[in-house]
Amino acid sequence: MPEVPAEPVVRGVRLAVDVGSVRVGLAVSDPDGLVATPVATLARGAARDGARAGDLVRLVEEVGERGAAVVYVGLPRHLSGAEGAAAAAARAYAGTLAQAIAPVPVRLVDERMTTVAAHRALTASGRAGRKHRAVVDQAAAVVILQDALDAERATGRRPGERVEADPRRGALGGPQEDTTTGGETHR
Repeated sequence: MPEVPAEPVVRGVRLAVDVGSVRVGLAVSDPDGLVATPVATLARGAARDGARAGDLVRLVEEVGERGAAVVYVGLPRHLSGAEGAAAAAARAYAGTLAQAIAPVPVRLVDERMTTVAAHRALTASGRAGRKHRAVVDQAAAVVILQDALDAERATGRRPGERVEADPRRGALGGPQEDTTTGGETHR
């Protein structure tokens, strides 16, 4: 898939998401994009009967309430740069999120070593290792977001790879009725 050119930075709140198999960490910046702060750790849920999972519902609410200009989703690559199952899961999650919050852009950013950096920061702050689990995902989201903010300031562009929402699909990512033919459109 060809990478979409980087988009220029515009003022506005940025959100970052650290996607895990059990939890999702969320961080937010100020409108000027100077500092990333933790927001929440959300339990991953499964979509049921066409309804969004609770974590996605909360993310959509956060984007709307905060008037987010962009959402960064961490892409967990191996140290070699290769992508594995976790990266595929993050890409799928980012695609679903992009569909749900369009036209707000979603961008995948490299998150190698963010969890390690988050654990180190928590240890340095005096938090006991056994208590890391409850907040490490949001701390990792802070690292993802701060790295993205630093890259924005350095380049004047949004970092990462843009995730495109499919205009033929509904907000839940499912087929949307084509009113011109009365049928469904599919990807």
